[in-house]
Amino acid sequence: MSKLLVSFNLDQLGEPREYRPPAERVIEGDIVCRNWDIDTAKDGQVRAGVFESTVGLNHSMKGETWEFCLILSGVVEITEAGQAPVTYKAGDCFIMKPGYVGTWRTIETVRKVWVMA
Repeated sequence: MSKLLVSFNLDQLGEPREYRPPAERVIEGDIVCRNWDIDTAKDGQVRAGVFESTVGLNHSMKGETWEFCLILSGVVEITEAGQAPVTYKAGDCFIMKPGYVGTWRTIETVRKVWVMA
C-alpha cells in the first residue's frame, strides 16, 4: 500500500489501546474506551483513528483541539454547555471545535471515526 494513501480497514483494526476516562470526568457508568490510532501527519498535529466507548456519561472538553467525528455504530447524546442535547447515530457527522465544553452520553456502545487537528 502507498505510504501516502491510508485506508481505514474497519474489519482489521488490530489491537486497540483500552482505557477509562479520568474518574473526575465520569458522571455515570463504568465507561471503557478503545482507540485505534490509524495515522498522524504534520508532526502529530493531525491525527486520525477509530474510537469506541461503552455506555455512560462523562464531561467532554476539547481544549485547543478541533475534532471531526463520523458515527459508525451506536447512539450518543452530546450536550454543549448551555445548549440543548443533540443525538447522533450511525451515519451522522459532527465537529467539536476548540473550546468545546459539555457532556458526552453514550446511550448504545458507540464506534466512530475521528480526525483531530
